[in-house]
Amino acid sequence: MSNITLVLLGAGSSSRFKTNVKKQWLYSNDIPLWLHVAKQFEKSSDFNQIIIVSTAEEIQVMRNFATYIYVEGGASRQASLANALQYVDSEYVLVSDIARCCIPTEMIRRILDAKEKGSCIVPVLPVTDTLYMNEMPIDREQVKIIQTPQLSVTKLLKKALETETLFTDDSSAIASLGERVHFVEGSAAAHKLTTLDDLQKLPCIQAPSSRTLTGFGIDIHAFEANKEMFLCGVKIDAAYGFKAHSDGDVAIHALIDALLGAAGMGDIGELYPDTDSRYAGADSKALLKDTVRRITSFGYKIGNVDLTIMAEAPKLLPYKAQMRTTLASILCIKANFVNIKATTSEKLGFVGRKEGVTVHAVANLNYFNWKNI
Repeated sequence: MSNITLVLLGAGSSSRFKTNVKKQWLYSNDIPLWLHVAKQFEKSSDFNQIIIVSTAEEIQVMRNFATYIYVEGGASRQASLANALQYVDSEYVLVSDIARCCIPTEMIRRILDAKEKGSCIVPVLPVTDTLYMNEMPIDREQVKIIQTPQLSVTKLLKKALETETLFTDDSSAIASLGERVHFVEGSAAAHKLTTLDDLQKLPCIQAPSSRTLTGFGIDIHAFEANKEMFLCGVKIDAAYGFKAHSDGDVAIHALIDALLGAAGMGDIGELYPDTDSRYAGADSKALLKDTVRRITSFGYKIGNVDLTIMAEAPKLLPYKAQMRTTLASILCIKANFVNIKATTSEKLGFVGRKEGVTVHAVANLNYFNWKNI
């Protein structure tokens, strides 16, 4: 078994990326960037274990893609790494940033092959431009550009991080102990994805697949007297509403399930459980907005949605246009990509007896095409 654990850090907010999509969820063909990076590392070496550090929300989705060890990050890179190190018992730990996504295999091999030459093995690039500090030129031969991944002796890295001092990388922490840091040749190809412009410098990332992802949702609610009725986010003039933990908007609930189904992200009960007091009487439009935020941040773009509302009562024709525009606004798509159909059950079943409403919804998603930015 290998004596090296791989830790990939990706708990940041991507604030400098300036899109609603987190950069670790850009798609290369059919796989998200974070998984692409992990697979590239797997090709280079047999690791004792692979740990992915991310946010709790993202980890829920990441588990659907691969069976790595997932650890929730902290408020800083250093805090995230410290969290991951609690799960590391191998002699060495290789730490990299998911944002550094085109690391050549030969660069990784240079780092691993030098593991006995220092307490931290660091890839570096020379500085080729003239440098000034405080309006005075400095010797660029004495300056190095530090990259990741960095290989450290695990027990020393753990010890180095037992401090309030914040370090910008692992080598700085190891050096603070007076331990030897050994440099190996890095690679200009290992460019870090920080801003949108950096996408042009990452030839290993393919355009996202043009695949359409389809999800189906269904929800049913019984009527409840003396409660306001909402359907598709629109208040309906009726003497009754829906029996539900939230406001009971059965159409939006079905639509949320369709969207989550297309994205492979579970169902409405997992994200907004009716056992959670936070959602008691919740505005379903707010739940839909949050679902759209999640789907967008995870690299998907909504194509179109289609809803069929089965109701013997109330009559919905006067509300359909408003339903369409309300949903389109929340989904951030054009109104013509939202279709609302209303039908009856020909007086059969609980719908026919005017005891409640059922809604079927279909949603189509595509991967966010970052090539068009």
